[in-house]
Amino acid sequence: MSILVTGGAGFIGSHTCVELLNSGYDVVVVDNLCNSKEESLKRVEKITGKSVSFYKVDLLDKVSLDNVFSSEEIESVIHFAGLKAVGESVEKPLEYYHNNITGTLVLCDIMRKHNVKNIVFSSSATVYGDPATVPIKEGFPLSVTNPYGSTKLMLENILQDIYKSDNEWNIIILRYFNPIGAHESGLIGEDPKGIPNNLAPYITKVAVGQLDVLGVFGDDYDTHDGSGVRDYIHVVDLSIGHLKAIEKIKDKPGVAIYNLGTGKGYSVLDLVKAFSKACGKEIPYIIKPRRAGDIAKCYADASLANKELAWTAKRDLDKMCEDAWEWQKNNPDGY
Repeated sequence: MSILVTGGAGFIGSHTCVELLNSGYDVVVVDNLCNSKEESLKRVEKITGKSVSFYKVDLLDKVSLDNVFSSEEIESVIHFAGLKAVGESVEKPLEYYHNNITGTLVLCDIMRKHNVKNIVFSSSATVYGDPATVPIKEGFPLSVTNPYGSTKLMLENILQDIYKSDNEWNIIILRYFNPIGAHESGLIGEDPKGIPNNLAPYITKVAVGQLDVLGVFGDDYDTHDGSGVRDYIHVVDLSIGHLKAIEKIKDKPGVAIYNLGTGKGYSVLDLVKAFSKACGKEIPYIIKPRRAGDIAKCYADASLANKELAWTAKRDLDKMCEDAWEWQKNNPDGY
């Protein structure tokens, strides 16, 4: 029996495939490669010495997805596939709602048809909106500030409604904070198309000389150095969280929701300093005005995942930056 990983050629997906394969699972990947490359899976095979069954399939293509389920013995699904750029979601809401929501509805419909009712869903801390306090617990009020976040929150609700209609489903929703870093081999890492939307890959592009300067949006937040504070988590720790969720799903938990974060807040300038240390050169930056919708502080209370999944993030900020730099300097142009 196999684990199906949708979006498995992407940043978090490829690292999760490594952890699954190293733990003895058979892995099937479905990815349309719109924001990833098949080369990442070849590198996964190189790291693990094991093979991945890959299908270039879009979740909106119901017939092709049905064929995957007919061809493979799938036990559980880890669902990463989706468009994920916050800014782009504001510009292209129709595309985001259609891709992320319709794609997931098609996936769940095909899962039901083939009696595969175990799913681990990739959600996001964006569902907490601007929290009244930190650290953020799973029971906090939910709200969103952009279409990307709306798709995540809607899909959380849809999955919970599926469970209410049929208690045979087992659904684990993982709310990620800010994944950065790379596999320590330097073979796989984050490879965004064009100019990165996220902070860490932007810093690595500055460090490798492909971008001139980092823009830091706001230095007047109520934080220790005025820049925004986030919960950065090493992508390998995050991937191990998915492995723990797959193990938990065997206990038939019904619906469970967990934060995956370190529980520590690091500022943008903390990250810049740590990355300068990792790469041995200063990262030039300029202060820019705050961006609309950005919040001052966001970090997790991950104690529930520790208690129920026996999971905790182990890699510190220095390690995140060292591994991200190892990936970028070995692969300046990505895959």
